[in-house]
Amino acid sequence: MRLQAVILDWAGTVIDHGSRAPMGAFVRAFAQFGVAIDIADARGPMGMAKWDHIRAVGHAPKVAAAWRARHGRDFAEADVQAIFEVFEPMNVAAVRDHADLIPGAVAAIQAVRAKGLLVAATTGYTRPILDQVAPIAAAAGYAPAFTVCAGDLPAGRPSPLMMWYAMAKLGVWPAETVVKVDDTAPGIGEGVAAGTWTIGLALTGNAVGLSAEELAALSDAERAPLRAKAEAELFAAGADLVIDSIADLPSALTTIEARLAAGQKPNQGR
Repeated sequence: MRLQAVILDWAGTVIDHGSRAPMGAFVRAFAQFGVAIDIADARGPMGMAKWDHIRAVGHAPKVAAAWRARHGRDFAEADVQAIFEVFEPMNVAAVRDHADLIPGAVAAIQAVRAKGLLVAATTGYTRPILDQVAPIAAAAGYAPAFTVCAGDLPAGRPSPLMMWYAMAKLGVWPAETVVKVDDTAPGIGEGVAAGTWTIGLALTGNAVGLSAEELAALSDAERAPLRAKAEAELFAAGADLVIDSIADLPSALTTIEARLAAGQKPNQGR
């Protein structure tokens, strides 16, 4: 048995170093409803479908209390849709400014394909958001076979449905011949739920939240605790391996291939 496919996330994994595009949009969207949230509130559920993300933020204790104080009632399901309708155009507008490929992405994906592996994607982006960034990424050298978006199926992350759909479209099985690569706990969770191998990205994604330039400006001593925190979150979500960025993916796949050849299964710890 050998690996057949790699299924990548988008923001924080291949593009948008630090997964920064949605943050301001979440803050501004809640503000339009009279409730102030901060970037930490907005980042918490990152990786989920945007409706689920808004729902999780709205039900977080601090935000729920602020909503109750402002509106005189609890945050409700109708509020999720109302905020989403404000949020999505904001995110569509912002995402084009955060669509640069993460350093090393093109070379890493070329190396993955040179191994004979198929490359597809799942994302918390809705289809209108993906439609903005996919042409920019393609012009820069990255185009997966296809992307399964939030909203394409009845449930998003951390359910396995997007992964199973992607595997079916690729025609690959069993699940242990597939690797999911993601920077968020819900994204790792969808791979775990689907039964695939999972590789977490510690430094380029949501947990650290810094641009490539901001990260490069840190000393090793400053960077170490940020990586440790991100690594802990990703391993807690079930990641089989955690690496710094997609640039390290080819060597990580060699490790997974060795585990697979030795008869190991995904999601059995480090």
